[in-house]
Amino acid sequence: MEGEAGGSVTCGSWIRRPENLSLVVLGRITTRQSSSAIEIFSFDPKTTSLSSSPLARHDLEESDGDPITIAVHPSGDSFVCSFTNGGCKLFELHGQETHLKLSTKELPPLLDVGPQKCLAFSVDGSRFATGGVDGHLRILEWPSLRIVVNEVRAHKSFRDMDFSLDSEFLASTSTDGSARIWKTEDGVPLMTLTRNSDEKIELCRFSKDGTKPFLFCTVQRGNKAVTAVYDISTWNKIGHKRLLGKPASVMSVSLDGKYLALGSKDGDICVVEVKKMEIGHWSKRLHLGTPIASLEFCPSRNCRVVLTTSNQWGPMVTKLNVPADWKEWQIYLLLLGLFLASAVAFYIFFEKSDSFWNFPIAREQRNIDSFLGDAQSDDPNVFGPLDM
Repeated sequence: MEGEAGGSVTCGSWIRRPENLSLVVLGRITTRQSSSAIEIFSFDPKTTSLSSSPLARHDLEESDGDPITIAVHPSGDSFVCSFTNGGCKLFELHGQETHLKLSTKELPPLLDVGPQKCLAFSVDGSRFATGGVDGHLRILEWPSLRIVVNEVRAHKSFRDMDFSLDSEFLASTSTDGSARIWKTEDGVPLMTLTRNSDEKIELCRFSKDGTKPFLFCTVQRGNKAVTAVYDISTWNKIGHKRLLGKPASVMSVSLDGKYLALGSKDGDICVVEVKKMEIGHWSKRLHLGTPIASLEFCPSRNCRVVLTTSNQWGPMVTKLNVPADWKEWQIYLLLLGLFLASAVAFYIFFEKSDSFWNFPIAREQRNIDSFLGDAQSDDPNVFGPLDM
């Protein structure tokens, strides 16, 4: 784990690039030395660290305000950032990592819409959703920007949102503790998740492994914080478990769906193995005394690393103490080993055992062969004269 380029970082996210490369985009707020900016850093998986200086930087205008949150398109070629002065901008990446450049584009449907607390792309990249501080929900087709959903009073004020793996549903939570499910195709509000009067649903993430159709939600019950699981075929709660043990500020699911991560409001993170719903990694006091603002798993294959950010401690990348995944060459090597072991076992069986192809010739068998050999003699009278 390493802390990189400390400072007032408001948000951060991974950018998945071709050839299994990963970059990190950070949003920084205004300081005495510089203006607010969007910065891109490279990531070295061998040292589990970010580059000491950004590969690219885009200084923001005063009219933009400070960055609030960032959503990266699954292609890794662009991302959207929302700002305190209202509205969102599209940032596009150009060139290779050694000569990376950023350009910006306006998004007409998202100009002057007010601060957006939540941004999210669907897994297939065909939908883009925004949730405003004013409770306004918008779902747009991407990249056409055609508005599919324009719900003014979706919530009192947005807290969190996430798309399902098949991009069919959008889950959203509110600062008043409610949670709703939306159909992304036509924008129909499907239902509101049930909860007790003393419960507040705060964060939400869909499962991503493709086999378990679940929705994970953090639920605050008075002073107790639990993680609840909903079956998305019925939207019924099927159970809950106390994992982090304290209020969570952010939640994330790995791209392969194997792990769920929770970040606390005082700087801790825990990583849970979804299959067992047991904690596999703890990092306590990672961002000491500060709420974790963003938490994401590295998108690179076979790289169990998370990115976290906070206003006080900046960005950090943390290597997880979880079992390593099988690499592709290890799987092929195992299959080759099994094939060779099977061939050796077959050879030993053939040579050393009484097999179907290698029966020992007994005395009775020799006598029968001798008799048959005599019976096949060329002498036509061997059986005596024939009775015609």
